[in-house]
Amino acid sequence: MLTKAVVGNIDIEGFNHRKREWVELDWEELNKRILRKKTDKGTDVAIALEDKQPLKVGDIVYQDDHVQVVIRTKKEKVYVIYPDSIVQMGKMAFELGNRHTPCLISDDEIVVRYDETLERLFEEVGVKYEQTERRFKQPFKYRGHKH
Repeated sequence: MLTKAVVGNIDIEGFNHRKREWVELDWEELNKRILRKKTDKGTDVAIALEDKQPLKVGDIVYQDDHVQVVIRTKKEKVYVIYPDSIVQMGKMAFELGNRHTPCLISDDEIVVRYDETLERLFEEVGVKYEQTERRFKQPFKYRGHKH
């Protein structure tokens, strides 16, 4: 099956289909325009997007009366960090930035990809954290820098 465009998004339009198949991607693969994958049901899918926009979780890359093929990310090991003060938030942001560690920050947590060397850093800062698995909804954005 070849697809060249995203036909919708299940999170935005609320598309529901009785025969949904998932293409699971690593979060880095969301930025790729050309991919060849198998769905969770074994269907071979070739994606060659003409649009330059990155894929998003929930994007429908193929749909007909018999099947709907939707993008989602694989579950990945992560650390979820729970700073309990602005000081801890500042220290964690500084330390993660100093290591060029990409992170996702929300109101009450910081999420970073699993890297066992980070645990010592968390202990030094004294921040609460847990190791778990999550599906990323967006790719991390790397910022260019010069040393």
